[in-house]
Amino acid sequence: MFTNLEHLGLAVNDLEAATALYTTLLGQPPYKREHVASEAVDTVFFQVGGSKIELLAGTSPDSAITKFLAKKPEGIHHVAFEVADIHVEMERLRAAGFTLLNEQPKRGADNKLVCFVHPKSAAGVLVELCQSVEGEVSGN
Repeated sequence: MFTNLEHLGLAVNDLEAATALYTTLLGQPPYKREHVASEAVDTVFFQVGGSKIELLAGTSPDSAITKFLAKKPEGIHHVAFEVADIHVEMERLRAAGFTLLNEQPKRGADNKLVCFVHPKSAAGVLVELCQSVEGEVSGN
């Protein structure tokens, strides 16, 4: 079951400039910065009410974010939803005909297990499923 909008992921070219911009825009500093080595990405998170904004900057030419920005301008990269049980949701979505980009959930930023739904099966939108996990989860 989808429980809430977890965050919007925004792809940016310059993480420091975007962090300064969103700090001013939102009137508050980010609550977390994190490097996710497995995805070759640096992230910055802002809390906005019950949801979050995640700024993402690629750290290598092979990063999905770097490749995204080579084709598209900075902006919304994905929409993420919190789920109660990521395994159950993955099975439900597969059975409903959605294409998942991950066979199993993987560790993501901000203490989450994550899985992505291919944009071609979600009306052109990259959808991320997120499940909070107990304790500290390393994105590495």
